[in-house]
Amino acid sequence: MKVRLTRRFERDYARLPEDIKARAEKQIALLLADPRHVSLNIKKMGGYESIWEGRITDSYRFTFQITEDAYTLRRIGTHDILLNP
Repeated sequence: MKVRLTRRFERDYARLPEDIKARAEKQIALLLADPRHVSLNIKKMGGYESIWEGRITDSYRFTFQITEDAYTLRRIGTHDILLNP
């Protein structure tokens, strides 16, 4: 699988603290290697047919969509991003 980034994800990522960026990179690598890894806590978002969320830390999440050949990363940040994934 490949990873694609939305512009919104890129803007969100640029605003993250450096330590969260490092954790995010680790978690995204885990997503590619083993999407069922327990630390990702991947789950489908309620109310959205094709949007999923994953955990970076207790306070930070990322959202994504799955296509045939890629994960499209949509948003990244605190729980607030889950209001507009």
